[in-house]
Amino acid sequence: MSKVIVVGDAFVSVNTLRESVVSMGIPEPVEIISLEWYADDSPEEFQRKLKVIEQNGPEAVAIPEGIMEELGDAEYLFVHLAPISRKMLESAKNLKLIGTCRGGVEHIDINSAQKKGIPVIHVIRNAEPVADYTIGLIYTVTRNIALSHAAVMQGEWPKNFPNDAYRTTLSDQTVGLVGLGHIGKMVAQRLNNLGIKVIAYDPFIDEKQVIKSGLKLTFVSIDELFAKADIVSLHMRVTPETENLVDEKLLALMKPSAYLINTARPGILAKAAFVEALRKRKIAGAAIDVVWEEPMQLDDPLLKLDNLVITSHLAGDTVDAIPNSPFLLAKTIAEYLETGESEFLIFLIVKLS
Repeated sequence: MSKVIVVGDAFVSVNTLRESVVSMGIPEPVEIISLEWYADDSPEEFQRKLKVIEQNGPEAVAIPEGIMEELGDAEYLFVHLAPISRKMLESAKNLKLIGTCRGGVEHIDINSAQKKGIPVIHVIRNAEPVADYTIGLIYTVTRNIALSHAAVMQGEWPKNFPNDAYRTTLSDQTVGLVGLGHIGKMVAQRLNNLGIKVIAYDPFIDEKQVIKSGLKLTFVSIDELFAKADIVSLHMRVTPETENLVDEKLLALMKPSAYLINTARPGILAKAAFVEALRKRKIAGAAIDVVWEEPMQLDDPLLKLDNLVITSHLAGDTVDAIPNSPFLLAKTIAEYLETGESEFLIFLIVKLS
């Protein structure tokens, strides 16, 4: 008997998770234990819990009711956003596999899972939407689409912008991608299709395999990327190694005509240095879909910048991404159980997204 625990929540129902387990290829017979974690929350309240987890990890919120009683002999645990804490993992004596139907793993104590030798599988359910959105932000900030719209809606008819000296066609630009995981590769492919030169930095991947896949790009050091790129786009997770990675030193390497795009995590950027670079026109502009506090406070210094486009964490927000994610996870789990390999396996050193 394979004992499986599924934990639904306000965004992914427990019934959908149960249905997805059927196609995972777990050895039969299968016993499925269904639990819920704040399934009745409003979207707004649930988003607040998500932010708490992203900032403080799985220990910062209550664990699913009843899970401690079931974990002792469970072999498989599948969740959307429900926390998987150190305490939970310590009680899981037989756990063989953890799966989450989202890209971020801030809700899982990865170190504890690795110490116990428990594989963790995640899925980049919104990789394509985020890649599309990244391209959209590149056009938006370099051609002042959002800034012009905002001014027109206020009764103005602007023809001049802070980046006037640098406005040019995208085909003349070099885009630097920091992180070539699933999303980064999709962005690279889109840029290839547009005929735009791509350079990249990612210390955790096999560069030969990437080139063999057909992507047209050049790998460089992170310093060279920030110095050469006309547009820098971030596609990585926040780990102890990457937190505040883009600091005053790297920002100082950028050209005055360069732009920064962030659809990943705010913690990659050192906020004070980022604000200063924009305020003093050390770079031409930036577009970000992630901020340090949601919703933003009116006194946030980001709101005083006229060369910054901010959107409200929408990059992965499409009508099909979340509902389909359990079935994407099921497909990924089935492939892993059959082959023992997966590009969505979280290793001891967490890969870039």
